[in-house]
Amino acid sequence: MKNILITGGTIFVSRYAAVYYAQKRYRVFVLNRNTRPQPEGVTLIEGDRHDPGDKLKAYHFDAVLDITAYNAVDINCLLDAVGSYDDYILISSSAVYSEQSPLPFSEQTPLIQNKFWGTYGTDKAAAEQALLRRNPDAYILRPPYLYGPMNNVYRESFVFDCALQNRKFYLPGDGKMELQFFHIHDLCRFMDVILEKRPARHIFNVGNPDMISIRDWVSLCYRAAGKDAEFVHVNDGTEQRSYFCFYDYEYRLDVTEQTKLLPETKPLEEGLKEAFDWYIKHSDLVNRKNYIEYIDSVFKDRS
Repeated sequence: MKNILITGGTIFVSRYAAVYYAQKRYRVFVLNRNTRPQPEGVTLIEGDRHDPGDKLKAYHFDAVLDITAYNAVDINCLLDAVGSYDDYILISSSAVYSEQSPLPFSEQTPLIQNKFWGTYGTDKAAAEQALLRRNPDAYILRPPYLYGPMNNVYRESFVFDCALQNRKFYLPGDGKMELQFFHIHDLCRFMDVILEKRPARHIFNVGNPDMISIRDWVSLCYRAAGKDAEFVHVNDGTEQRSYFCFYDYEYRLDVTEQTKLLPETKPLEEGLKEAFDWYIKHSDLVNRKNYIEYIDSVFKDRS
């Protein structure tokens, strides 16, 4: 039985990963401050990653899955605190790439500030660099938009709410803007591949090979809720994030290297149905934004 340390363990990506590996019969340790309910089947190491004391020194971890590192300080504090380990995987972000770089973004695309993500992206890039300075053999994964069960971000759940309320959906422009997604289960499956095969490449873009238009994505979300989407197109220059859950920003990751190791990913329609089924039972765990209130206030005379 292998020991895995997961930073976090209580929200979305880290929680899903903790449950995933616990169900695979790994000995899962989660490092967090114990302010939220813990997943079943894990061992809690209660503490702040910035000052965990000697709590990690007593363990050898076959793998460290660092899901809650957002800057270089986060990385250095954990590396100073951890005892011994074999493999280290950092979940970074596609936000490390500039919106002005040529598409698709490859792993070799320079890491430059993205105006949509600001310091979130530059801090993630700094975390990557800090990790590789201290452990050149660590692995770094850069996903696009993650989705699936346990997602507390108000994206697909916003569309589910619109569908459940039988609302028309207010769609930016012609709805042709494309997005790239990656199911949280596929992220865990790819980490499995990394830990099993330990490839020579250490930085991977990860994501579905195919893009999807926002119109088609909304339609799939409605279908997951058993409804058909009816659209109202917004073309008056209203700030998109006021009423929609994504920036007016289209990008694409080149996931060729991932696909060599993980040739198949979960179909988006299937993944959204899983997300909906989870949301119906756990809607109170999602951090809602006031998109619907804004729509009702600003677009009340449209149909």
